[in-house]
Formats: sequence, structure tokens, C-alpha cells
Amino acid sequence: MPEQEAIDRAREDAREGKSPSTQAGEFVREEIHHVREGKHGARSPQQAIAIGLSKARRAGVKLPSPKGSASLQRKAEEDERASEHPHKTSRTRSRATERALKRESHASASKSALSGQSKKAAAARGKASRSRAANKAARTRKSRSS
Repeated sequence: MPEQEAIDRAREDAREGKSPSTQAGEFVREEIHHVREGKHGARSPQQAIAIGLSKARRAGVKLPSPKGSASLQRKAEEDERASEHPHKTSRTRSRATERALKRESHASASKSALSGQSKKAAAARGKASRSRAANKAARTRKSRSS
């Protein structure tokens, strides 16, 4: 279950008209924080990100369906359906997930691991796409005075 603070920040982003990926970023940030503070681990930075995106979908963020395996797409559809009728996950399943994640490494949320992941993701996008993103970031960046 995501913390109320993450939900509130994501809703604020939605009100401001920000993209679904920006709204989902709040849940991913929360998940990275959980791994860093030792609440649980993750096998890789990608797993931590995936958990955050799943929580975002369940909280009602309208993310596009992921490219990838059929099981991945099924999981995303399941998360979207869960957002329509929210309820708590069964205690047994929740505890099993928590125990499995507790055995995983906390290094997957380190600065170097996340840096490597973001570099890999950016490289896969291509130069023009990265350039457009950088220009948009420069245009829409909040002023330092605020």
C-alpha cells in the first residue's frame, strides 16, 4: 500500500496537468526510498521501478500498457482493474511478498545502480529523443527563486 504522502503528491501532479509518468514517478521515488531505508530490498533497480509503477497503476494513474511479455501486460491490466475497485491485498500474499523482498539486496537502490539504469534507459531512446527531453526540462524547470 503506498503511503498517503505519495498519493497526495501524485494527485497534485495530476491537478497541475503533468503527465502520467510524472505522477507515477512519486510512487517510484517512494519505492526507492523504502529500499534505501531497509524496509525491503530489490533484485535490481528495474524491479524497484516496476514495483513503484505497479503501485501507481493500482492508485489510479493512467499509465500506458508496457511493452514486453504477455505476463507483464497481464499484470498491468490486473493493476488497472484493481484501481477501479480498491481493496487490500490478502495478508498471506502481502507477507509472502514482503519476506521475499526482505531477502534481496539494498544496493539496487544505490546512487550508482540507479545512475547506470537511467543511462541505459536514456541510451535506448536515441539522441533526438534525449535532446528534446533536455530542452523541455530546461524550458519547464522551476525557477530557483521559488
